[in-house]
Amino acid sequence: MSFWEITFYLAQGFGVTLLLFVLTLLFALPLGLVFAFGAMTKFKPLRWLTRGFVYIIRGTPLLLQLMIVVYLPGLAFNYPLPKWGIFGGNTDAAYFFGALVGFVINYACYFSEIYRGGIENIPRGQYEAGQVLGMTRSQVFFKVILKQVFKNVLAPISNEVVTLVKDTALARSISVLEIFFCAEQVLSREMIIWPLFYTGAFYLIFNSLLTFLFGKMEKRMARYR
Repeated sequence: MSFWEITFYLAQGFGVTLLLFVLTLLFALPLGLVFAFGAMTKFKPLRWLTRGFVYIIRGTPLLLQLMIVVYLPGLAFNYPLPKWGIFGGNTDAAYFFGALVGFVINYACYFSEIYRGGIENIPRGQYEAGQVLGMTRSQVFFKVILKQVFKNVLAPISNEVVTLVKDTALARSISVLEIFFCAEQVLSREMIIWPLFYTGAFYLIFNSLLTFLFGKMEKRMARYR
């Protein structure tokens, strides 16, 4: 393979990495807020169930969770993931879906703890002040509290987002054709090492862009302190 053929092949893998990254954020960010509400609810069974689930997910490796999502349906129910009808038997798409489910659940649990910490750090007096002004609890939360929570959690959220970019490489363990998996294939076929460093450049450039964007957002939010 020529340099440009390898570059194009790795770019295709990066496209899969980017899609996994974007979809994970799209679903994990709101789901994390749902988990945070569940962990703070006054209904004790739901609170302990949510906190127990988050504890298990945060306490076990993401790699293990990916393997369970992908292989459990086939091993436990004799219903292998690649044969799911919605994929028309497409193994690559099915494995991608399994990776997406694993990533969303994992990162939603991490985001939920960040949200919960941000919400609980808001002084209770702000809730009371809003209610004195005639606002309902939901109005106080969405119009007053949530904006402050966003400022408080932006830095830890940005750190998790950067970590997510690097964690997408774990999808290779379940045969998702992301960029690192593609680089390994080139390495084994062509017996050349530089595609691995080339792959590292993809990650570094993308993370640098994310770091720059989050830095801009933090500076913008700092105006309102």
